[in-house]
Amino acid sequence: MFDYDVAFSRNIGWVSAAEQAALRGKRVAIAGLGGVGGTHLLTLARLGVGAFTLAEFDAFDLANFNRQSGATVSTLGRPKLDVLVALALDINPALDIRQLPDGVTAANVDEFLRGADLYVDGLDFFAFDARRTTFAACARLGVPATTAAPLGMGVASLTFLPGRMTFEEYFRLEGHPEEEQAVRLLLGLSPAMLQRSYLADRSRVDFAAKRGPSTVMACQLCAGVAATEALKILLGRGRVYAAPWGLQYDAYRQKFVRTWRPLGNRNPLQQIALAIARRQLARGRSAGGASTA
Repeated sequence: MFDYDVAFSRNIGWVSAAEQAALRGKRVAIAGLGGVGGTHLLTLARLGVGAFTLAEFDAFDLANFNRQSGATVSTLGRPKLDVLVALALDINPALDIRQLPDGVTAANVDEFLRGADLYVDGLDFFAFDARRTTFAACARLGVPATTAAPLGMGVASLTFLPGRMTFEEYFRLEGHPEEEQAVRLLLGLSPAMLQRSYLADRSRVDFAAKRGPSTVMACQLCAGVAATEALKILLGRGRVYAAPWGLQYDAYRQKFVRTWRPLGNRNPLQQIALAIARRQLARGRSAGGASTA
């Protein structure tokens, strides 16, 4: 027989019994249940969070096997939402889960965030419209939001708190073509670009084709960082470095940096980096190769 107190008793010590009880009453909204989103869900379920709102429209295929929780031979072709909900309920059968099988959209984003204590971003890197819509709604509704991006064999993380710098104020994506949005998102997430030096095959990074490599190590690191940020926000415990502060940890290079970009992508340092990235993209196109920014 399932018993919440016993199931999550090994959390006690790093959190108090009262804090564990508080986590049981929290709701986290997650959009996207792929490489990072699915692992976010299972990690937060094991932390003892008691309620989730989940948005995902995709199904598992073979290309997901290298990194996505729930991607197995037995789940090929099955909706990611169905598979991950079943896995989460196997961890905690008492979970309160609301499901949006059409993904998050402008039409349902308010419903998606209804009652949420936190939004954890699990959207595909190239889901620009959905990401902008969701983060804008978080700012409007006063919902804290965090994103952890799997870059190389590491993680880059940003958190946006109510009343502070917003996602759009930091990234400045609006009105730009998708390739430019991709560059702005990448450099905004990782101003230090720790992952770039060991990319083995640059042809596998192609912004125009909305394609890029990812590793399971990065996805697992993202879940750890995002869940820790979630714990701090949900329990009101410990300092949260909100945007324009960010962090990047690269396990391959064994380096950690805390970044600070006042004005976000309008920061002079970011403007220089963006200009360099655009030139590299243009050279790649003129040479007939793939994007390498």
